[in-house]
Amino acid sequence: MTDADCPNIPRGIPSDIAARRFVLATDLDGTFLGGGHAARRKLYDWIEAHRASVGLIFVTGREPAFIIRMCREQGLPWPEYVVGDVGTTIAKVTSEGEIAPIGILEAEISTRWADSAETVRSALSQYRGLTLQSTAFRYRMSYDLDPSTFDDGAQTRVEDLGLDWLISDNRFFDVLPRGISKGPSIRRLIAHLGIPEKQVLCAGDTVNDLSMLACGLNAVAVGNSEAALLRQLDGLPRVHFAKEHGAAGILEAIAAFDLHPTP
Repeated sequence: MTDADCPNIPRGIPSDIAARRFVLATDLDGTFLGGGHAARRKLYDWIEAHRASVGLIFVTGREPAFIIRMCREQGLPWPEYVVGDVGTTIAKVTSEGEIAPIGILEAEISTRWADSAETVRSALSQYRGLTLQSTAFRYRMSYDLDPSTFDDGAQTRVEDLGLDWLISDNRFFDVLPRGISKGPSIRRLIAHLGIPEKQVLCAGDTVNDLSMLACGLNAVAVGNSEAALLRQLDGLPRVHFAKEHGAAGILEAIAAFDLHPTP
């Protein structure tokens, strides 16, 4: 792939993320992509201007193809690493702008999933209120959820299969390998990279961010967070409840934890 084919690829990003003063591990929808245009631009420009001291990891329910598209076509800052697919993908972003899974970190995820896709598809086909998403996932199955018709017997059925389920924003139903989610996966990646935990801030806004925000790292629930998430985070240490929405809430938390000078 040439620069002409892919005009926006990662450039000038230092290789050792563990040496940065601060690392942001952030959800996308509603968080890094949330808030007003001016706030998003302020955060993105600040990151790009401080690549020598700021590391970036996307921790999202989105698949790699979406992340690549947003960075290449929409000018989103390139992350160095990705925890995608609700924690079932752990990957490095290459200098060519590709997302390359880290096999040693995904081995346990693959083992726990054990080619469960067809089993899940068949088992949940009888339950109302679930529409299978069209994206091809490797180690999870995701559905759009209609809360007005949803049959919660699907939850028990997933548990009977030895898998986990997760409902977020009252409109998404994810089926995951047992014990795998954003929290365990971001901690696995941080340990693998040797990033000091005190230098990390996790940011999110919905229940699928709960395991990440409650995993013991510095965390922020941005101002537009789902009420169910806020209830479950209440009283936990090292969680900042931002007043500002989306990107502005992230900047608010960076300052509150004194992790890096901000604009």
